[in-house]
Amino acid sequence: MSRHTLSVLVENVPGVLTRVAGLFARRDFNIESLAVGPTEHEDVSRITLVVTVEDHPLEQVTKQLNKLINVLKIVELDPAASVQRELLLVKVRCDQESRAEVMATVQLFRAKIVDVAPDAVTVEATGDSEKIEALLRVLEPFGVKELVQSGMVAIGRGSRSIADRPLRTVTPEDVRAHHEGNHAHAANGSRDTHNRTHRKQMSDHHG
Repeated sequence: MSRHTLSVLVENVPGVLTRVAGLFARRDFNIESLAVGPTEHEDVSRITLVVTVEDHPLEQVTKQLNKLINVLKIVELDPAASVQRELLLVKVRCDQESRAEVMATVQLFRAKIVDVAPDAVTVEATGDSEKIEALLRVLEPFGVKELVQSGMVAIGRGSRSIADRPLRTVTPEDVRAHHEGNHAHAANGSRDTHNRTHRKQMSDHHG
């Protein structure tokens, strides 16, 4: 099993996230993490996906992604050549006896306490998945009351940007061709259904 981080630039329009995620689901790819947010261009969003692949080649699904009308660019990010981070907020049981030990653990992982209650503290941590998992393992014995974790976000190292090369431009002709293709597919489906019904009626008649 292999693990891949994909950065996908898409048009900032309703429904695009559902179509992208649905494409992976239909092909039995497991999405470990998904994060979406704005980019430096107000009309473009960036989806970061972490997927695990067993039997199916990843190229199979990236080719299908490229065919989606609102997808502008897809890049696979090598962990060694990119900065990858997750955000964790975790509420930990913490009384007067354990408070000093919890705070020492937080400092060790370069995390920070963002809320304090008489019997609990809320810890904020950012880092790669290995760091987040290690911190949770150390905090679990104190008692984790609640946690929330973001999907991974990632960016390539160095001065180059994912958008250095021109993005695919979606023209009105592309949109029209996309809709015409959908209509043609629907029409073919209706014809096939009609033909099957007609054949069945003829068969019943002759029977």
